[in-house]
Amino acid sequence: MRNHDLVFLKHFSMVIAFLVALTLALILLGVYINSQQEPEPNPVAEAAMAQRVRPVGAVYAGSTGAAAQAAAAAQAAAASAGQVAYDGTLDGKVIYDALCSACHTSGAAGAPKLVKAEWTARIAQGMDTVNRHAIDGFTGAAGVMPAKGGNPNLSDEQVVATVQWMVDNLK
Repeated sequence: MRNHDLVFLKHFSMVIAFLVALTLALILLGVYINSQQEPEPNPVAEAAMAQRVRPVGAVYAGSTGAAAQAAAAAQAAAASAGQVAYDGTLDGKVIYDALCSACHTSGAAGAPKLVKAEWTARIAQGMDTVNRHAIDGFTGAAGVMPAKGGNPNLSDEQVVATVQWMVDNLK
């Protein structure tokens, strides 16, 4: 090998070594600058995390809790206001068979069966009282009647029609 070839290889090796050192320095500088910036939030990941850590229920305590509970009940009533049970039918038999028969056939929770003897005292109070107890609910010594039979989507008219059907069909 001639002398000028050795000089060329020496200079070429030095240029390659310099370029490798410069490349490594630029990579390290880029990593440092990137680590100083805040990462962009991922909206999908944030929504998934919020769904995972949301509270399952709520605690209502004191006067503030009573107000929150009343607001939650009002919100639930407003949400169910647009939904009418049983397609809005006023056929008492349909509603009785689907909802009321569960308790009024077996006498669960003191519910009177469709027997005149069990209804006489109730009817003596007046049909307005019987209807009000069916709509608003009632707790007495004889038993418990949940408001609207436990289905808040029933309209008052549906409840009255069902009560009338029950009274008309007493044995």
